[in-house]
Amino acid sequence: MSTLHVANLGYPRIGLRRELKFALESYWSGKTDQASLLEAARTLRAQNWLRQKELGVDILPSNEFSLYDHLLDTAFMVGAIPEAYKGASDLDTYFRMARGAGEVSACGHNHNGSVPALEMTKWFNTNYHVLVSELKPSQTFELAYNKPLSDYNEAKALGHQTRPVLVGPVTFLKQAKAAIGGFNTLSLLPRLLPVYAEVLRSLRDAGAEWVQIDEPVLANAPNGQVALALTEAYAHLAREVPGLKLMLTSYFDAYDANIDLAFSLPVAGVHVDLTVRPALLERLPELADGKTVSLGVIDGRNIWKADLNALVARLAPVISQLNDVILAPSCSLLHVPIDLEQEDKLDADLKSWLAFAAQKLHELSVLKAALSGLDVSAELAVNAQALAARKVSTRIHNAGVADRIARLTLPMSERQSPFAERILKQRKRLNLPLYPTTTIGSFPQTAEVRSARLQHSKGQLSDADYDAFLKAETAKAIAWQEEIGLDALVHGEFERNDMVQYFAEQLDGYAFTQSGWVQSYGSRYVRPPVIFGDVSRPKPMTVDWAVYAQSLTTRVMKGMLTGPVTMLQWAFVRDDLPRSAVCRQIALAIRDEVLDLEAAGIRIIQIDEAAFREGLPIDPAKWDAYLDWAVECFKLSSAGVADETQIHSHMCYSDFNDIIRAIAAMDADVISIETSRSNMELLEAFIDFKYPNEIGPGVYDIHSPRVPEKAEMERLLEKAGQRLKAEQIWVNPDCGLKTRGWAETRPALERMVAAAKALRATHPVWV
Repeated sequence: MSTLHVANLGYPRIGLRRELKFALESYWSGKTDQASLLEAARTLRAQNWLRQKELGVDILPSNEFSLYDHLLDTAFMVGAIPEAYKGASDLDTYFRMARGAGEVSACGHNHNGSVPALEMTKWFNTNYHVLVSELKPSQTFELAYNKPLSDYNEAKALGHQTRPVLVGPVTFLKQAKAAIGGFNTLSLLPRLLPVYAEVLRSLRDAGAEWVQIDEPVLANAPNGQVALALTEAYAHLAREVPGLKLMLTSYFDAYDANIDLAFSLPVAGVHVDLTVRPALLERLPELADGKTVSLGVIDGRNIWKADLNALVARLAPVISQLNDVILAPSCSLLHVPIDLEQEDKLDADLKSWLAFAAQKLHELSVLKAALSGLDVSAELAVNAQALAARKVSTRIHNAGVADRIARLTLPMSERQSPFAERILKQRKRLNLPLYPTTTIGSFPQTAEVRSARLQHSKGQLSDADYDAFLKAETAKAIAWQEEIGLDALVHGEFERNDMVQYFAEQLDGYAFTQSGWVQSYGSRYVRPPVIFGDVSRPKPMTVDWAVYAQSLTTRVMKGMLTGPVTMLQWAFVRDDLPRSAVCRQIALAIRDEVLDLEAAGIRIIQIDEAAFREGLPIDPAKWDAYLDWAVECFKLSSAGVADETQIHSHMCYSDFNDIIRAIAAMDADVISIETSRSNMELLEAFIDFKYPNEIGPGVYDIHSPRVPEKAEMERLLEKAGQRLKAEQIWVNPDCGLKTRGWAETRPALERMVAAAKALRATHPVWV
């Protein structure tokens, strides 16, 4: 009979009550010192290890905890620290890389030593952001900080034998950015491997039996260079660090060729994500060849309860053919909330269908018991009952939504006229100058705004008083925008808690958690809503605020909406319908809002698709199918308006080369993108493609407290203007300003407007 163990690949770092967020922000603001921050982190790690052990985890992870993100930790570990970021201490250097330096004083001036934060991108096809190391051909590596050993020893002192987690050397290099065009970062592998060997030897000598090395680069399509790099890397590590067992771990996708490669490498174990390619299960007895096999059978990225009875039936015959088997989540549980037991206000039926991180680990312990021959029939019966109840629930299906979907026609997804004709009508109606300035939508959610929202939610502030407060904040924001000379204004979104949650709360088919926080990056956490049923819009969601805001100014006011793909991607989506079908339902709800805004006189409507690229499957063979329905859904939401109404959209950090044709097919009149951290390099895809519509390349990074100088923004605009037509370019920040403070926002936007005016002086009239 196989030996069974339960392992966890990674646990949420943030704390049940977001302790890490508050500790970080207190430290960054100078309210607490380094010792307090590090003690808060130690406390969280100790709590996490203990909780996982209580839930039946046999193999606990260490070093998956991070103060910011695991790729930054890896860069710091191997000494990939650009000289410009060196600070007063290791922690200061670490956060300079994460957040930039040059925070503003109360008067809005930068401190000395200003540097931008490292570029940011998404971790494969998740909404988790990572920082991108920039490596040069002369790059050297050294063991700068042995965090894996420190965390391992910390756990050991608490009585926990852990399996340390490292980002693999090949994934680290592939996720890095070449400082010089054409330079292959994988060429640095021979210099990097000795550092990894040194770390692994230190862990072995300290008593670690296993180390988990994450190589999600294996999730990408098979690649000859990557295969050679992996072969070289693991041959080197096996030779240099004998006696240590490596668990080669990949997730998010799996190809036969890459699985064959993984099992051929000189490692003691291989983890496979069976939630994305379940058919791999039957191949494992042939592939294993004495290796320990880790089965990723519980979905680490969604929150629906697993079908334990079906898993037992499917796993039992395969496990009986294997020697040493580990049951695990598909990936780190970083991507799901921590504990469903915190949700005491969630509908009982819905709650019975869900599993957060803690519940997923319990599911694994039940699976282990069942597959080991223990009697867990009562738990299996409860699981089956919950799944059966969900299938027949009348709350899930809406006949009206189904009928509307059935009546969709192709013309509903097409604008009345081509862009070249529309834009002339829009320019006449809007009467904006060259290099028109705007923002992405939100303004700082100050302590006063958050306090008023909290008081209102607790019944301590009446509806009338809260409404008056929000209107006053909106009026101040509009007056200030007029004062500094912004061209297309926004109302500031002070009434909104989150760009997805705000809309989801007003749509049927969504549900919400109290404490379902998930880390997006650093101290930025989100509470994704849960799509459990058919989606529809009972009534207008933003029209009253848009009309009120427009009444306060003669300048054009943008209506601000979140697009259907992002509403889908940034939620936990029902798994009983195709994602494309759910997205079409959301698109129709957004379409209704767009048409109501237009009817109310709003001349620019922005439909943000921040997560459009994020939804792209890892497997290129699936790209076209995804892009077809994603583009269709955006156009379905936006195409009902007249030619004179201008449609904007916004996209977050992405590699746009893969989707540039789809972006063009979306046919938004204006798209804004995040380009400042990449020094406008992300704009190249639009330039090479000869993108025909208008575009707002972000000129300053809102993810950092740093305020750029006017000259810096002017230089970025000049760079954009070298290859784009002047009449194509809008001027805006990288993203919304909700998370920033007014002390940073005011000088940054003032300088942005000044930069646009300087460029405008070189093109005094439309060309």
